[in-house]
Amino acid sequence: MPALANQTRLHLWFPNIFEFKGGIQTYLAVLLDALQCVCPDHRYDIFLKHDTRVSSEFSLSVNTRFHFAGNLPLSLRTQAFALQVIGQGLWKRPNLVIAAHLNFTPAAYWLKCVTGISYWTIAYGIEAWNIQRPDLRRALHHADRILSISSYTRDRLIKEQNLDPSKISLLPCTFDPSRFQIASKPVYLLKRYNLKPEQPVILTVSRLAEAKRYKGYDRILEALPQIRQTLPDVHYIIVGKGKDQPRIEQLIAQLNLQDCVTLAGFIPDEQLSDYHNLSDVFAMPSKREGFGIVYLEALACGKPTLGGNQDGAIDALCHGELGALVDPDDVDAIAQTLIQILQGTYPNPLMYQPEALRQAVIDRFGFDRFKHKLVELIQSHSDIFISCNS
Repeated sequence: MPALANQTRLHLWFPNIFEFKGGIQTYLAVLLDALQCVCPDHRYDIFLKHDTRVSSEFSLSVNTRFHFAGNLPLSLRTQAFALQVIGQGLWKRPNLVIAAHLNFTPAAYWLKCVTGISYWTIAYGIEAWNIQRPDLRRALHHADRILSISSYTRDRLIKEQNLDPSKISLLPCTFDPSRFQIASKPVYLLKRYNLKPEQPVILTVSRLAEAKRYKGYDRILEALPQIRQTLPDVHYIIVGKGKDQPRIEQLIAQLNLQDCVTLAGFIPDEQLSDYHNLSDVFAMPSKREGFGIVYLEALACGKPTLGGNQDGAIDALCHGELGALVDPDDVDAIAQTLIQILQGTYPNPLMYQPEALRQAVIDRFGFDRFKHKLVELIQSHSDIFISCNS
């Protein structure tokens, strides 16, 4: 059944957004929210590969319908999901498919070849770098629009895949400033970790998985002995859990850091702002980050922030305007930069003005800015989007 003449129908193919919360899931949930804000009269069919139900926290629109494949065995799920989205595409004939992961683009390309339905896709980070699969490369070249969350990923795509720059649009990550506020160090956390209010605290937030070692917590641990020579009471807190924890504990023991490192494990989302406020600097010298929403959250708490200079952190920290960028493989540079930040001598005055830092990150990456960029995209594709609040 074709879409109604005066009502745009969008099919959104998502990996998941409800039952697992990572950077991609957070981004897609915000994208859906923003689309429904600026185009409330459109019809949305959301196909979720891994989810099984809608979260009770999600506000449902009368024009939105969810389709779940997560109840199927994992061994059958990919094929079943592909059949579902292609079958629904052939039947409903949406105005646009948004294949929200590059792995979904071959199915979108096939659907376009058969029906002429346009498709967009989204490039985040590592999954978009060094693509070798011929079917993915072909599907990328035939996409009508590619949304990239960072200029770093966009530039790599253009160079590696020889893509037309005009077909790639930037739609950077956003965050919820209301969840991240400037506050004094929480007393309950000072007591929990036996810390003094004046004690310098470094914070990293990351899943502790082998695949996440690129986040840079190893390098910070290796830098701590050098940092302690200047700041002997420094304390390092890593928030997150995962199967890499035993190896990290072994590294802590090898470096004799048991008295100055805390592995906080899993914490509820509502406590994350408290941990940022407990810290004096947020540090994640990664080298394979697509963007890094967690940088924005730290900045919204007014915290000096350190990232790597070889990935999407460059975008999140605005090429060093909002934070410090270092070589993620240079332990000495990490140590010296963290010492400078904690001593208040790093040559970026904005990092020591919490309210101004918070306002700067809201101005650049707040939800209103995200919606504004989305509206610009919609206005440039008025052949697809009809009757939006733009």
